[in-house]
Amino acid sequence: MQNVIVIGAGQAGSSLVAKLRSEGFEGNITLIGGEAVPPYQRPPLSKAYLLGEMAEERLYLRPESYYADQNIDLRLDTRAVAIDRVNRQVTLNDESVLSYDALALTTGAHPRSLPASIGGMLNKVFCVRDLKDADAMAPAFREGARALIIGGGYIGLEAAAVAAKRGVQVTLVEMADRILQRVAAPETSAYFRALHQSHGVDIREGVGLKELTGTDDVTGAELSDGTKLDLDFAVVGVGINPAVTLAEAAGLTIGNGIACDAYSRTSDPHIWAAGDCASSLFAGNRVRVESVGNAIDQAENAALNIMGRDVPYEPKPWFWSDQYDCKLQIAGLNIGYTDVVVRMGDAPGSQSHWYFKGAQLIAVDAMNDPRNYMVGKRLIEGGKSPAPSAIADPATDMKALLRA
Repeated sequence: MQNVIVIGAGQAGSSLVAKLRSEGFEGNITLIGGEAVPPYQRPPLSKAYLLGEMAEERLYLRPESYYADQNIDLRLDTRAVAIDRVNRQVTLNDESVLSYDALALTTGAHPRSLPASIGGMLNKVFCVRDLKDADAMAPAFREGARALIIGGGYIGLEAAAVAAKRGVQVTLVEMADRILQRVAAPETSAYFRALHQSHGVDIREGVGLKELTGTDDVTGAELSDGTKLDLDFAVVGVGINPAVTLAEAAGLTIGNGIACDAYSRTSDPHIWAAGDCASSLFAGNRVRVESVGNAIDQAENAALNIMGRDVPYEPKPWFWSDQYDCKLQIAGLNIGYTDVVVRMGDAPGSQSHWYFKGAQLIAVDAMNDPRNYMVGKRLIEGGKSPAPSAIADPATDMKALLRA
């Protein structure tokens, strides 16, 4: 194999090309990125970077010189516009054509936006997905400004936390009955509702957005309950869609993203996929694991299998979110949970929520509770399920559960 092309220069794309080289691949590698900057971390965009606590260069996953040093052809500000699977070629936006022996799609995901008909195209209506988004919205986060956060998932809550820390007057609306309803138990929702309210965020659940108003810039909003708000800016955090347009046009199988087999291979034997754009089987469900850890692990798995190693990918989902002084750590996926056990931590505000599906432990949310998070993660990855009563009992030696 001589030519590997990777489309998408984010966490997954960067991890994939680095793994190829570290494993001894000596062929040609081309990494295609649509932005003008080298691959960078995305989680800090809605946290430390937006707060001004992290310089742009610290976001970079590797120095730009790394790619040249490793003989990786990094093409920035470049887009792939078509894949010819028959001739194994990729056409770029400058109409040049590259040939490949193996192709990897690490195209990530796009934030969902609001329709123009309800004000989604007004100025100062922001989404948080890339460096350009963060740079555009940073000046709006000034003391005394009035903001509406649309969506009570982790992205919306992180944006609300940054805004509140900057002295912004924040209203957050969530159309569902509670914040985090899609991804967490009511106990976790209650924890973060109280946390944000203690910092002055006005959280309105079961309330949607009717429309944003304004001529050029957004100046107000009308909510589904008839409430009208005066605004200086709005942040949209209503989820993401996997970037599958290129793959779909090429005829690859799509199923909650680009469908991959156990070896991170798509329906074409010469094309792999990894990261937020790719779905794989986990506990009988076809899922996309939207996390940095998965982007790295799945990309490295794809790299090994491009080299013919035939290593199956076994997702080990873990996530985190930083809000104010709270660090949330999540292990596992809570799909289909039936019960939640709450364990209080040693420090004030420290606790963990343990998800069971019947008798099986499947996930844990830990808030400022790193020790119990690590126990939970190891239990889940080891396929061990302690009794819920043991988790709930304050006298239980949690580390002893790992030896049971």
